[in-house]
Amino acid sequence: MPRSVNHVASRAKRKEFMKLAKGYFGRRKNVWTVAKNAIEKGLNYAYEGRKQKKRNFRSLWIMRINAGARQYGMSYSQFMGAINKSGIELNRKVLADLAMNNPAAFKAVVEAIKK
Repeated sequence: MPRSVNHVASRAKRKEFMKLAKGYFGRRKNVWTVAKNAIEKGLNYAYEGRKQKKRNFRSLWIMRINAGARQYGMSYSQFMGAINKSGIELNRKVLADLAMNNPAAFKAVVEAIKK
């Protein structure tokens, strides 16, 4: 008896994978083995990139808070230490946004923690 192979399912799986290779250059877009390797590597990079994005934004927020705090004679570590002691519960994202876009509000936060 001949071996039964589900070509419909395997073809559909290949087709979905090749859809992900759309826009790639050269054989990466139309040769199955090359495309499969390129897509797998790309998906790994995408996974890693999602983690790196979080790190990059946190470091950006820290830089912005540091720049804002130094205008009022404080370093970043002094500022964060004081803000934690004062009980003001603003996260780094919000503090960075205030330092960048609303200096008056950031100044009010600095004055509140200096008291």
